[in-house]
Amino acid sequence: MMSLWSASRRDFSSLSEREILSLAIASEEEDGRIYSEFAMRLGGTYPGSAALFEAMATEEDEHRRRLLDLYLARFGTRLAPIRREHVRGFLVRKPVWLQRTLTLEQARQQVWEMEEAAWRFYLAAAERATDAGIRRLLGDLAAAEQHHARRAGQIEETVLGAEGRAAESAIAHRQFVLTYVQPGLAGLMDGSVSTLAPVFAAAFATGDTHQTFLVGLAAAVGAGISMGFTEAASDDGRLTGRGSPLKRGLAAGIMTAVGGLGHALPYLIADFTFATSVAAVVVLIELWAIAVIQQRYMQTPFWRAVLQVVLGGSLVFAAGILIGNA
Repeated sequence: MMSLWSASRRDFSSLSEREILSLAIASEEEDGRIYSEFAMRLGGTYPGSAALFEAMATEEDEHRRRLLDLYLARFGTRLAPIRREHVRGFLVRKPVWLQRTLTLEQARQQVWEMEEAAWRFYLAAAERATDAGIRRLLGDLAAAEQHHARRAGQIEETVLGAEGRAAESAIAHRQFVLTYVQPGLAGLMDGSVSTLAPVFAAAFATGDTHQTFLVGLAAAVGAGISMGFTEAASDDGRLTGRGSPLKRGLAAGIMTAVGGLGHALPYLIADFTFATSVAAVVVLIELWAIAVIQQRYMQTPFWRAVLQVVLGGSLVFAAGILIGNA
């Protein structure tokens, strides 16, 4: 069934040459503004890519000028009031100026989508055009958009060079660590270590795998919710640059729950001795994995990380067993 929204839009095949040129002019103007917005918002962190987006904005402005010159010659000074959102088949994008955050990868992905859509539009428009001059220009612009990605790569090579791309990769890596790895690692450590005592205390106090699993599940989920809200509320990211509080909260909360569930899940096994043996092995794997992540992303010397995490976790593990046997 056709939606009311799609029914209110024009079919591309119904557009006249005047409307097609007007649509192309409006589209090039919008794309140029988007590229300029990318350059402005990313310039402070990624100056090389900002220069690339500025170059692309300049090229879109040249396309607009060529289209406008032809329109003035054929149809006069009054443009048809038509835009992409008025025509069926165009992808509806959230305006970039309404996006609160913008990453480099989001910008590059949107650039690809824009250029792909522009190429297909000019191909379809050139096929419909009957005026030789209009058909030639639309075909030229289709070819230009098709090769835009390749030329963008050449511009990026000139602007950034190997050192510039490496610097941008390092910046992106650091942002990834700030937003996801640090909160996630803190959550994993909290979930893995803090739930050890209640899980193993319940195990040795009751000798019941089902009851132990319920205690572990409650501890993991509760710790995850608490850790997620705590991380999200601790910093809005504006001054520290640590990124979205929602993303950090989710990373911390999910990894906290995962850390706690790791040694609770073995107690789904009915045999108490076997379940406890599996849980103990899982604990060692968890603590070792935390040490590896600390060494990989936080540049903590491996054996120092092992000493900190494994020793601390072992003490909590032993406390849980002692309390459970009391």
